[in-house]
Amino acid sequence: MLRLSWTQPEDLVPHALAAARLDGVEVDDLARDWDAAGGSLIAPVSGATPEPASEELRARGRALLDSIDQRAVPDALRLAEPDDLDTILDLASPAPSLPAVEAGALTDRIHGAWLGRAAGCLLGKPVEKIPREGIRAIAQSTGNWPISSYFTEQGLDPDIAARYPWNRRSRPTSLVENIDGMPEDDDLNFPLIALDLLERLGVGFTTDDVALSWLANLPGGRVFTAERIAYRNLLDGYEPEIAGAVRNPFRDWIGAQIRTDVYGWAHPGDPVGAARLAAVDARLSHGRNGLYGALFAAAACAAAVTATGIGDVVATGLSVVPADSRFAAAVRLGAELGAGPLDAEEALDRVHAEYGHLHWVHVLNNAAVLAFALVRGDGDYERTITTAVSGGWDTDSVGATAGSIAGALLGASALPETWIGPLHNRLASSVPGFDGIGFDELARRTVTIAQRSLADADADEGASAATEVRA
Repeated sequence: MLRLSWTQPEDLVPHALAAARLDGVEVDDLARDWDAAGGSLIAPVSGATPEPASEELRARGRALLDSIDQRAVPDALRLAEPDDLDTILDLASPAPSLPAVEAGALTDRIHGAWLGRAAGCLLGKPVEKIPREGIRAIAQSTGNWPISSYFTEQGLDPDIAARYPWNRRSRPTSLVENIDGMPEDDDLNFPLIALDLLERLGVGFTTDDVALSWLANLPGGRVFTAERIAYRNLLDGYEPEIAGAVRNPFRDWIGAQIRTDVYGWAHPGDPVGAARLAAVDARLSHGRNGLYGALFAAAACAAAVTATGIGDVVATGLSVVPADSRFAAAVRLGAELGAGPLDAEEALDRVHAEYGHLHWVHVLNNAAVLAFALVRGDGDYERTITTAVSGGWDTDSVGATAGSIAGALLGASALPETWIGPLHNRLASSVPGFDGIGFDELARRTVTIAQRSLADADADEGASAATEVRA
């Protein structure tokens, strides 16, 4: 029996009720109606319940999802967490000054970002969704605690293996004993989509272009949560501008944050330029805090290829999200804990105490872990990605973004062979034209776009100066 995750009405309703309550929307009456009709109020952790609902209950579920969509969030939240980029930027903290990137260093740093993203993702793949205590138990059982290498099941206690099973899809490709290059992952597929958009269409691409690219290049089984909802809605005839807002309880989840690193790498030192492209992409599937995750990642990556320290990177990421948003609060908490006196386990306990009620794919809990790992890692690649993954929740996605930023700060030439060697300079992907591509080639192509962006910025500055002289 096919039980497709993240799309069936009976499975979406409890997630939608939870999302509405997090936004302060009153839905208790809808929850009572759903419960009385026989629907479950327990949100399925992996996106699908074992048994299908009746057609009558499914129809009721669709109607209830529409009812939730029609209920407005409180005015205070709407004003503090807007979706319009210009309003967002008005509400953000100032950005720090960033140094210009040295021409000879740009290729190495963007290469480091690609490699760093892949290795961080690969570390987190087999333990995705496993709780923190399970990740620690696995690592301790195999002599890998504190984490210092990719995970292995060699020597793993059978009882621990049974209690904390590996991610089913990643086990065959992501353990020390079977890693052979970077396996396919949505955390790498989406950056490839972004690179292709920039190469084909330049910075003028639209949300319609993003939608068409997904439909042309990504099988439906390669998208999840909010992206799967948007994909379904596109096929159902909804325009891209609203496809992500229809019956979509996952708009505040992490999916958009994993898609936007390339926009930052392609705009060295230009966080606003990177954020503008990220917004065009992210609005296809996400809003509010899910959107802010995409903006933060793009801006932080724009800083990471030029900055000299992680503090400026995190501050730059925060310069494109509303200062009073829940996303900014999560990043600030993680960063403060990262710089504070608590050891890693105690600090992560604090993060889990604050955000443990959220789903493991939500953006806020994962953003706090990301910020903690970046600041605690302080530019040390291994410490950054191992801290990110040991934090639990969406380990491959947080590991990927943390690795991207730390890798960009260091450059490929400074990344440890322990983490980079097993990639074999090879990425598997179902995105057409990219399967088997080398990270050096991806870096070269990204640098070409980045140099074009830098040249355009210089031309704009020259034109502005000429105008001032004439005036």
